[in-house]
Amino acid sequence: MSLHPSFPSSPYASLIPEQRWFPADEALRSSSYDKLLPPLVAKIRQQVFDWRNQGYPGVSATSVALLRWWFETDHLLENADGSLSPFQYYFAQREAVETVIWLHDVKHARDKFDLLRFDTSGSVSAGMFSEDWPRYVLKMATGAGKTKVLSLLIAWSFFHKLYEENGQRYDFVFVDQGAFEKHVPKALQQLVLSSNDFKQP
Repeated sequence: MSLHPSFPSSPYASLIPEQRWFPADEALRSSSYDKLLPPLVAKIRQQVFDWRNQGYPGVSATSVALLRWWFETDHLLENADGSLSPFQYYFAQREAVETVIWLHDVKHARDKFDLLRFDTSGSVSAGMFSEDWPRYVLKMATGAGKTKVLSLLIAWSFFHKLYEENGQRYDFVFVDQGAFEKHVPKALQQLVLSSNDFKQP
């Protein structure tokens, strides 16, 4: 497993789909890229890349305002000594937020059937998922900033409901199995895990 020769060293640099890491030798990239990624990733990743480069067409006014504020506007943070330093989101954070908004606003993915349109593997089916509510799942590496992504998506959900006609509010579940087991008392863990709203992965 190696990185593409042109893979950027900066965590802020935009990643081109053809240069993304994947779990095999570079020699297999042209023949096995779609097959070795999780089933929905390759198609969604490419389409979100194209959509970003086109300037976010097809989204609500609220969504495009937030995307441009978060990712295309310069931000300065004050340091302890009063000086200012530039702040920028990691590309992984940007791509995660963009992907959820693209699925919701552009592709109107509201259930498992809508999401399965992006399967390039042929290995998943609607029968594998019992729920009938929208589930947008983001898998991010340790240290990639999952909590910040969650905060941005909660803010987006709030403002989308507030300002958009027929805007919807979504509930968010942040699952950190290690923290759950460490900080939640055993009796409460059993109560939560036995409920219909949460099942242990």
